[in-house]
Amino acid sequence: MSNIAAAIITIGDELLIGQVIDTNSAWIAQHLNELGIDVLRRVAVGDDKTAILKALDEELNTASLIIITGGLGPTADDITKPLLNEYFGGKMQVNEQVLEHLKNLFTKRNRPFLERNLKQAEVPDNCTVLFNNMGTAPGMWFKKNDKVIISLPGVPFEMVSIMENEALPKLRERFISDALLHRTIVTAGEGESFVAERIQDLEEALPAHIRLAYLPGAGMVKLRLTGRGADKQQLSNELQLRQEEIAARLSNIVVALEDIPLEKILGNWFTANNVTLGLAESCTGGYIAHHITQVPGASGYFSGGIVCYHDELKEQLLGVKKETIEKYNAVSEQTVTEMAQGALKVLNVDYSFAITGLLGPAAESDNEPVGTVWMAVADKDSVKTRVFHFPFDRARNKEMAASMGMLMILKFILPPLPLKKRDDVPGLPLNL
Repeated sequence: MSNIAAAIITIGDELLIGQVIDTNSAWIAQHLNELGIDVLRRVAVGDDKTAILKALDEELNTASLIIITGGLGPTADDITKPLLNEYFGGKMQVNEQVLEHLKNLFTKRNRPFLERNLKQAEVPDNCTVLFNNMGTAPGMWFKKNDKVIISLPGVPFEMVSIMENEALPKLRERFISDALLHRTIVTAGEGESFVAERIQDLEEALPAHIRLAYLPGAGMVKLRLTGRGADKQQLSNELQLRQEEIAARLSNIVVALEDIPLEKILGNWFTANNVTLGLAESCTGGYIAHHITQVPGASGYFSGGIVCYHDELKEQLLGVKKETIEKYNAVSEQTVTEMAQGALKVLNVDYSFAITGLLGPAAESDNEPVGTVWMAVADKDSVKTRVFHFPFDRARNKEMAASMGMLMILKFILPPLPLKKRDDVPGLPLNL
């Protein structure tokens, strides 16, 4: 079965002037790709009828699927719905399900239901309504000459809700006849090109119905195997074999065999082994704690964190010696060691992690260059330290520091925790 060609059209003057960053296209393209639907083009147009119509005509020449976001709502510049009604030769009518949802929504918010809001319950009579559980503007599904055009609101969380609950299941049913399966390998510590070089022969040996994608992130590279085939079980077995081959080749840098973030991998381990974690953050300002607490149930193993940005707080809250900072500097192995040891005692945890560094852009120290970050992980028996030199801007350095910090925690806790077999904890390979 040949791949389906798709196009994404985003509508809004705010996108063209840079007032709003388009995240919708990236999300849609990623999820269409997971279905095996190729996005040929992404087009952004303003709130202009002529421009929108031109984009529609052009994309329908080559694409079997067009997804439009933006221009749906109660304001005067929301022109997508009346334009599509005219384009497809429909007639506007009130959808009773949407109307009831709108009235309930406004009642819950204790807001008056205005005449302009009634317009949002109107949809073309020749479309299939895609219900919007998260907002007021419904999505719409049109068909033309065996092609599908989907119109969605531009608000990201509303778009995601409609895609996940309404559009993607319908697209899978309409376009996808073969089984489509994925397997993921999460690596950390090597760049994309180095990973690719190590598995070049394995990638070249993949059959035509299995594809390998490289998805780089902060300090990590995800490898996603995507397979398509008529026999789902046979395809699943084949993908598992390929996954195991690649994971074995990259065993020293593999951290997970499913697509979950580092904080979730950590959470699985701490939960499985009934141990606790505490943090002492300087340069990251609580950002690692933010990642840790993104995981539901983190309170079961994460006791808390201390943000000690100023040196005085490192001394007062963690017991770092003033002489240590004066002699070795706040960004040093000696200081981060005492931070980790202090957090272990103050937070009364089994494991602690500490971080201090210079994220930039300006140097705050005569002794260490910008991008220098010291980290330490400790338990009651030992402390492990490591220094990193991140070469990016402040925001990127912060992301890298958080990722490498969580990875450092993970690699520290694995050897001394043989309480459960590693295959008992979701997401972790046997050979990590």
